[in-house]
Amino acid sequence: MFCATINEMRTLVFSDIHANLTALEAVLTSAGQIDAAWCLGDLVGYGPDPNECIQRVNELPNLKCVLGNHDAAALEQIDSATFNPEARQALHWTQNTLSEFSLTFLKHLPERIDLEEVTLVHGSPRQPVWEYLLDTYNATRCFDFFQSLHCFVGHTHLPIIYHLQSEHSLARLILPEANSQTSLEPRMIINPGSVGQPRDRDPRAAYAIFDPDQFTCSFHRVEYEVSTVQQRMKVLGLPDRHIQRLTLGW
Repeated sequence: MFCATINEMRTLVFSDIHANLTALEAVLTSAGQIDAAWCLGDLVGYGPDPNECIQRVNELPNLKCVLGNHDAAALEQIDSATFNPEARQALHWTQNTLSEFSLTFLKHLPERIDLEEVTLVHGSPRQPVWEYLLDTYNATRCFDFFQSLHCFVGHTHLPIIYHLQSEHSLARLILPEANSQTSLEPRMIINPGSVGQPRDRDPRAAYAIFDPDQFTCSFHRVEYEVSTVQQRMKVLGLPDRHIQRLTLGW
């Protein structure tokens, strides 16, 4: 477990890049000047640019980054048989494409980072790499597994907030609107959505900006040239299903 303090003013929070450099660059341009970057995992998988995405993320200021399930699978820490056929095909391509630098970067990623008032994981605080938080019941149970005010997660590719107002209640589901700001209250699980492969029927890249001084989180969407990514994927022989999902946002 990695522990640190947070003292940055404007923090980019993003997840599930999935080797989509074009979407990542659009997010970084849209976000503008940042003091820190928190990446919630799945830098690789599905897309055509795994090495380029890892290199770009590595260059970000005050970076904190956790391991995602596709990252772990690329390192053969997860059996490829647990993936569906298309994801398995993309995984094998990724494994054969990753550079030594990329492999070393992924190998050093922790599953969880605990900061002073924030916890960072990919899936959930209960199962950091694998668990999907898709309903209020399971989200409520996960509040027992972190002590900080807020926990940032990825994995579902859906911008969402779960707010537990009382330990005896069910977490409240909040669906933040694109390009809106939310004042954060104690005990929230927050998902910024996916950079490289959104699944909320909105194909625009998703990210959030966290202000730990004001305790606000703004949710953003940005368009990018999907067709250029799809063309690269097609040339590389990556699964057509993953190519089409970029247009559909699902």
